[in-house]
Amino acid sequence: MPDPATSSAAGGFAAYKLAIAFGLPAGLAAIVVMLWMRPKSVREWAVALISTVVSSVCGGAALVQHLGLNHWADNTIGLMGLGGLIFAAGLPGWVIVRAGFAWAEKRKGKDLYELIGEGGLVCTQHQKKDDENE
Repeated sequence: MPDPATSSAAGGFAAYKLAIAFGLPAGLAAIVVMLWMRPKSVREWAVALISTVVSSVCGGAALVQHLGLNHWADNTIGLMGLGGLIFAAGLPGWVIVRAGFAWAEKRKGKDLYELIGEGGLVCTQHQKKDDENE
């Protein structure tokens, strides 16, 4: 039976390795996009930071799983490659959040009924174009 101190030390090292593999790329993705396009408010900054990190970790994990790259985690170079994928997976999260804030800012002061009506108008216009093309 292995010594409990040795097992917990190995588990701690594995947790540290995973934290570096996932946390560092996610944090770098957030820093890069925030230096690229500065948020306009603290609220936007907080939402964008959380969204970027979550999309990095979750999107990166989904990408690794989908592509079957789990075996890359067996060595350090593979973990660096996975870190690059995790970094890249965070960038769309930032873009989506920025687009959402821009959309909301453009429509500031409208109530929900007006926003729904605006969406209905867009759908109606597309339907008219489709009917004219047929």
